Amino acid sequence: MTFIYGLIQLIGYAAQIYQYMMIGYVILSYLPSARYSVAGEFLAKCVEPFFAPFRKIIPPIGGMIDISPIIAFFAFQFAVSGLIKILIYLFL
Repeated sequence: MTFIYGLIQLIGYAAQIYQYMMIGYVILSYLPSARYSVAGEFLAKCVEPFFAPFRKIIPPIGGMIDISPIIAFFAFQFAVSGLIKILIYLFL
C-alpha cells in the first residue's frame, strides 16, 4: 500500500514540476531574448514536444495569439488526474 501512495505522490510532484515548466516556457515566449538562453532552450526541449500536437490542431487566433498552450495545460491536468484516479481505483 505504501508503494502505491508513494507512486501517486511522485506522479503528482512530477506533474506539478512539469506544469511549472510549461508556465515558464509560455512566459519566456513573450521575451524573445530569454528564449535563446540556456534555461529557455532546456524548457523548449522538455515542453515543446508536448505542445507540438496541440499547435498542429489549434490554429492561432487572429494569426498571433496562440491558445494551444492553454489547451495543452488543461489536457495535461486532466490526464494526470485521470491517471491518479485509475491508480487509486485499481490498487486502493
